[in-house]
Amino acid sequence: MANEILMHFRALKKTAGDVCFSEQIDVDKDGNQLTLMDILAADGDLPEEVDLRINSEILRAKLYELLDDRERRIIALRYGLTGGQPLTQREVAKLLRISRSYVSRIEKRAIDKLAEGMNAR
Repeated sequence: MANEILMHFRALKKTAGDVCFSEQIDVDKDGNQLTLMDILAADGDLPEEVDLRINSEILRAKLYELLDDRERRIIALRYGLTGGQPLTQREVAKLLRISRSYVSRIEKRAIDKLAEGMNAR
């Protein structure tokens, strides 16, 4: 599908800067026009999704830039950043063999660091 889109734009001798998301590029089986936006769009708001992805990448970089290993591990466990389910403070405390209140303090400090780092960008 991606090659067909690319071939279509090459055939029209368009450059990437000239691409219009609302321009018809094909028709569906019922004869309705299909635009690039129809093909690329998922359910949701595309600009919002792009913004979310950019901010997620920035946040991921800030995790390594601003947090020490313990803070990073607690944040990852609490919010499921390693692909698992988010854990409660109590579950993290048991896993790391520290008190729940200590997990809470470390988490708060890490979140404050991340918020400050995100606001400074």
